[in-house]
Amino acid sequence: MFFYPWYPALMLAVESRNVIDKRLWNIATGRVDPALETRLMISEKIDAAIAAASMMYGGSKTTDVIDFYRRQVASNARRLA
Repeated sequence: MFFYPWYPALMLAVESRNVIDKRLWNIATGRVDPALETRLMISEKIDAAIAAASMMYGGSKTTDVIDFYRRQVASNARRLA
């Protein structure tokens, strides 16, 4: 498939943008505590970056890391829905 190497990365970008939009919308409308959501967002990003770095250090392929991030983003999308 011609688009395979780029498709997961493209989907990660689109899905991440949707989660960012949901987070900002929830903060703007007062559905969540802004300070709590911001702390959660930062801690999730740090935890995911550490996990991705350890995956890469351990020899995982880039596609595996992208799939890992997509699972994290999907989890956040479900929580914010």
